[in-house]
Order: sequence, then C-alpha cells, then structure tokens
Amino acid sequence: MKQLISSFLFIPLGLLLQAQEISDTKFGNGMINFIAKDSSFSVKFAPRIQSRYQSEWSYNGEDYDPANINFSVRRARLKFGGFAFSPKLKYKIELGLSNRDISGANVYNRNTPRYILDAVVMWNFHENFELWAGQTKLPGNIERVVSSANLQLIDRSLLNSKFNIDRDVGIQLRHKLRLGGNWIIKEKFSISQGEGRNITEGNIGGLQYTSRLELLPFGEFSSKGDYSQGDLKREKSIKAMFGFTYDINENAVKSRSNMGSYLIQSSGGLFETDITTIFLDGVIKYNGFALTGEYANRDADQIEALEEDGRTKTGAVVGAGSASNIQGSYLFKNNFEITARYTNINFKEITRLSDLKQITFGVSKYVVGHSLKIQADISLLNASGIKDNVLFRTGFDLHF
Repeated sequence: MKQLISSFLFIPLGLLLQAQEISDTKFGNGMINFIAKDSSFSVKFAPRIQSRYQSEWSYNGEDYDPANINFSVRRARLKFGGFAFSPKLKYKIELGLSNRDISGANVYNRNTPRYILDAVVMWNFHENFELWAGQTKLPGNIERVVSSANLQLIDRSLLNSKFNIDRDVGIQLRHKLRLGGNWIIKEKFSISQGEGRNITEGNIGGLQYTSRLELLPFGEFSSKGDYSQGDLKREKSIKAMFGFTYDINENAVKSRSNMGSYLIQSSGGLFETDITTIFLDGVIKYNGFALTGEYANRDADQIEALEEDGRTKTGAVVGAGSASNIQGSYLFKNNFEITARYTNINFKEITRLSDLKQITFGVSKYVVGHSLKIQADISLLNASGIKDNVLFRTGFDLHF
C-alpha cells in the first residue's frame, strides 16, 4: 500500500516534468492540470489539508468539567481527475491520508486502512445522461454531498453524522432535464452494495437502492453553488434548489443503513433488516445571503437486532428516528461570513438513544474562496439524560 501511495505522489510530478512549461492553472483549480498533446486524456492533481484545534467542555448546570483539548489534521487528501479517450468519459480518484480518513479497518475490508474515498468513472453516453460506476458518494442529503472542502462551518451537522448514507460501491444513472422558462429537474438513481466504502467481503445482505429528485425553479446556480455552502458568488437573482431522496437498504447489517456499527449476533453472524432513509432539503441564495434546510427520517422493519432464534435481543439497535437542520449565513463585502445553524435530533424511544439539540455560531474569512479560508465556530449541545456540552473549534482549509 505504501508503494501505491508513493506512485500516486510521483505521477503528477512526472507529468509536470514532461510538460516542461509554466502552468497557467490558477490557485484553487488544481496544482497540476495536464492535457495530452493529442487530447486523448487529461490529469488534474489537487492536494488538500484541513487543520483543526478544538476545545470541549461538559456542563452540569453549575460547573464545567475540565476541557478536552485537541489539535489534529482532520483531513489530508490527494485528488485526481480528468478524462480518458474522450471528454465524455471522466474519472475521479480521491485518497484520504489522515487517521480519521483511513480508520475503520475490520474483517470485512481485510483489516486494512481505508485509503480510497472516491474511485469512479463517469460516462456521458447520451445528451444529458451520465452513467457512473465505482465508489463515490450516494445521492443523499445535500449537506453530505457538498464536499467537506466547501463547508461554511468547521464541520457538518449532527443530522449528517447520525443519518447520512455516505459513500458506497455500485452504479449510478444521472440525468438533467430543462423545462420551460428557467426550470431544471435533475434525477439521480443508484444501486449499490449497501455496506459502505471499501468493503471487500462479507456482503451477506441485499442491495441498496437510492433515488433523488432535485428541482431548480430559477435556473442553475453560479459555479455549481447548490453544492457549495455560502453565497460566495453573490447571486444577482434568487437561486433555489429543492431535493428529495428515498433510500432503501435491503437486509442491511449496520445500525445506520450502510453506516454505523455492525449488528453482530452472539454466534458471530449478522442480523439483517430492511432500513429506509428519507431526506428533504433545500438551498436558497441571493446577494450574499444563503439558507439551507434539511429533514431526515430513518426507519427499519426491525429496530432491535435479534439473535438467530428470532426472539432474543442482541442489545444492538438501528438508529431510527428523525432530524431537522436549518443553516443561514451572510457574506460581507470584505469576504467575512457569519453563519448560524440549529439541529434537532429525535430518536425513536425504542432505540434508547439520547435526543440532541445543538446550536452553532461561526465566522469564516475567505482568502481565496473555499480554497483558502480560516474558520471558527462554537456549539452548544443539549442531550437528554446526559450533561450539556460546549464545543469551540477553529482551523484552516487549503486545497489547490
């Protein structure tokens, strides 16, 4: 694996030497952007670093517990992309190198680090139809599909961490339809393994089916702004996107569909149940203002995992419940931005999981858009049955 990583590091350097000329690529559009002389392929290479400091305190109503302080490199990634043979056949590879990116080794991925985030080929085979194959993000909630490099707070919300469907291996069909006026409809369909990213064996369950519909009543956002948080382009007219996702994971064996912990039985087997997840979300932007809203709901045929006898409970549960999230921001002309977010999580009583309420206030300074920014935020968390929590975070994001 070390040899593989080394190869990916030296490939872009070799291409740069072959080019033997000063690149006209601008910061934020990839460190190396190489196109073959006969236009038969291209390679774009873009490294990324996200460094973070955070302090966390628990509060019992009178006194704070000692702070938990942490410095970390939250994300360190290498991105590759381009086309092969034809501009209609594109590819994307993203490797994660930080400990959070590669964690999760288990018997189902041969106890190896999970370096691969994305490895997908995208074929524009007819007009506005694209066929994707490989490992990448499923068409789930908008907050998850937005790259972590394009967030306006230090990290995503609790709704995302508890309910998102993340990445998986499979195929996707995507289509865009232009209606009368400025109306645009985007349809996305996916069939995937249902176990999450980098799983190589033990897929004893069924498949995962995901469908997403997006409506854009006022036309396209500038620079794909529906998939980038904050109104950095200062839309001159109102832009909006409203999305709906329905996902069913047949015979799922994890507590959060294709995410979470395995539902392991005492015999070593895995409990299976059908899990459905629904997302409703929307994005509105205008003249520096941005508003995002999300709703998520998860349910399962059998929430409490059972042993092989079909009666005895294992103690593991599916994280069934619902969540809502609203996030608003304003970007000043000096490229400082203020953001506020409120998240509410309600698990079903049978899960015995704590309900959560969190409010977050943040400030960002965009030096070169999302490619170079400094951020800070503070969150207040109230959880049923446990102490309240205060979380302060600050850090920077740098990607070419």
